[in-house]
Amino acid sequence: MTLTLYNTLTRRQEPFETVEPGKVKMYYCGVTVYDYCHLGHARACIVWDVIRRYLQFIGYEVRYIQNFTDIDDKILNRARVENSSMEAVADRFIKAYFEDMARLGIKEADEYPRATHTMNGIQRLIHELENKGFAYPSDGDVYYAVRQFAEYGKLSGRRLEDMQAGKSDRVNIEDPEYQKKKDPFDFALWKAAKPGEPAWESPWGAGRPGWHIECSAMVRDRLGDTIDIHAGGADLIFPHHENEIAQSEAVTGKPLARYWLHNGMVKVDGEKMSKSLGNFTTIRDLLDRGVDPMAVRLFVLTAQYRTPIDFTDEAIAAATNGWHTIKEGLLFGYQYGKKLGWELEKGEHSPIENSDVERFQEIVNNDFNFPGGLTVLFELAKELRREGHILVHEGKTETSPDKLKHQWQTLVTLAGVLGLEAEIEAEPDKINGLSDAEIEAKIQQRQEARQGKNFAESDRIRDELQAEGITLIDSRDGTRWHRN
Repeated sequence: MTLTLYNTLTRRQEPFETVEPGKVKMYYCGVTVYDYCHLGHARACIVWDVIRRYLQFIGYEVRYIQNFTDIDDKILNRARVENSSMEAVADRFIKAYFEDMARLGIKEADEYPRATHTMNGIQRLIHELENKGFAYPSDGDVYYAVRQFAEYGKLSGRRLEDMQAGKSDRVNIEDPEYQKKKDPFDFALWKAAKPGEPAWESPWGAGRPGWHIECSAMVRDRLGDTIDIHAGGADLIFPHHENEIAQSEAVTGKPLARYWLHNGMVKVDGEKMSKSLGNFTTIRDLLDRGVDPMAVRLFVLTAQYRTPIDFTDEAIAAATNGWHTIKEGLLFGYQYGKKLGWELEKGEHSPIENSDVERFQEIVNNDFNFPGGLTVLFELAKELRREGHILVHEGKTETSPDKLKHQWQTLVTLAGVLGLEAEIEAEPDKINGLSDAEIEAKIQQRQEARQGKNFAESDRIRDELQAEGITLIDSRDGTRWHRN
């Protein structure tokens, strides 16, 4: 059951082998803090949160670093509009980030470096690039000489010759920045200060760093020359991650990361999410509409993490129904444990190794196949739900209490790996005014009405239960129900 990952750098799936046995150094390119986080951020943060959890589950010691980009033109523009400062804007949206992620159940990273707090490391890296002939100053700016790095393009698969052909008719030779460069492909490592902008002193004059150099410096400062996993959205492959490789590896002569992992983008009703299209949804807007955070997690996990995912009302409704199924299974022990004679100790969820755990791990080990792993959870949850209904209706279960306890503990453990957690109700046997027994009695009344062809009464009972938050599902095997 060897873990294998698709590596963007090599374009193939490879066995996972860390620099240091048993330990994982992982870096995620985090958010630029100029606005509230949106659905794309939700997907990325959930994906990397679950991957980190899974690596810990299979025995790795994980050091997980996620940065904040707090120097950026978008932050400066917002500060100008609000008559504020870049620092104030960044602090406000970093605070909002933690609020949103807490609602989604995202575990905090081990450290959150910020570009403004890494200025010494940034300047040191630029200085080393300059000394090695990979960077040059120009009128207060410093640029990276792309053609000096022979492997440029190895991550994205782009060749400078091909890009040159497409770029020649888009270059504005009157652009002052273009005139400062020795080559159109060169990119800024340091930008000279403009009037009214925040600036830091440097050997090249007052200014601020470019975006790409910030991450190279933060990775090196917090995790060293070579890390195990460098993660981010697919939109960062070029130019951001490509430029990170060029900067870091030109100085160290070592691979920046052994594995490059990228999550797919989020579309909304088949279209790219953007404010101009009016389909831009923030995490807090979505959750404030009443969507369960666990349904959002489940929605994200039902798609392979590298593929695009389409956010639709139908998709989130399906994820909500799926979460209700898993939630019923997770609450089984708290609802029926005493009736089954269980003695539950706080935190007693970890099962011994069994076929379900092994099957889950074997599936997920194939490039973090969480959609496949979810099938194991649904099987366990549905079986527990069925046994719960039998217990309510007949006063006993078909499966032995010890086996049910083992199944429940397995479900709780595997759900925890995916960050799916159900809140324990204060009175789990009586929610929305109706107990399980009362619901079963009304379903029996409805069945009798249907057998007597009194369909108006049958519909009335169904609507009454729906108003109480109870959904009925009719099938050839009878009528099932779940709480909304």
